[in-house]
Amino acid sequence: MPPSPRSSAASVALEQLLLPAECLLCGALLPFDRSRDLVCPLCRQRWRPVVPPWCERCGHPEPLFGRCRVCADWPPALRCARSAVWLDAAARRAVHALKYGGLPRVADDLAAAAARVTLPLPDGHAAVLVPVPLGPRRLRTRGYNQSALLARSLGARWGHPVAELLVRTRETAAQTALTPASRLANVAGAFATRNAEGRTGNALILVDDVFTTGATLGAAARALESAGARCIMAVTFGRATIPDFIS
Repeated sequence: MPPSPRSSAASVALEQLLLPAECLLCGALLPFDRSRDLVCPLCRQRWRPVVPPWCERCGHPEPLFGRCRVCADWPPALRCARSAVWLDAAARRAVHALKYGGLPRVADDLAAAAARVTLPLPDGHAAVLVPVPLGPRRLRTRGYNQSALLARSLGARWGHPVAELLVRTRETAAQTALTPASRLANVAGAFATRNAEGRTGNALILVDDVFTTGATLGAAARALESAGARCIMAVTFGRATIPDFIS
């Protein structure tokens, strides 16, 4: 006979009492009502939000003169990108735990922060969240796509469906140590659409963990635009500081 809901709840409560949850980042004990979280409220408050003034299109701090070079070469359909927090030390540790630490559940903590982002969705458009895909080899190694986990958690908070409309057409090198020009070349033509029929009339919201130079989002949006999408936006949890050589 399976355990009753009451006995299951009692078992969970006893486990949390004997083995209290700790914050992934600072080690502080989490309150009972936050025991499913991995990041404590104080560490979440230490994440530094990305706030205006910014480029209205890509969300990067406004250039001192001339047009914004971050989004200058984006496809026309990619109208707007926003990030929740700056990727400083504390936020980076949370992202690394998700991507490299085998802790998929931390996606919920990151999505809770990203859910505060506001996107200028056009009136009358249904929105669909589209995670940026991993290549097959990296997906096998990691066991999950962190962007898909973020998209599902965001979708539950925003009330939008999630559709995996993109695939990687080839494996790409890790972007971390690449220059902006190398990043563009690395992801150029790396995405294709699948099962996109009837979806491209919606507002599509690309979801990824980190925005650095925008090369990945631009390449993903280009594939969606080729399939007929005309209104694409993007949201990420973290925003890396753009190196001096691009600003």
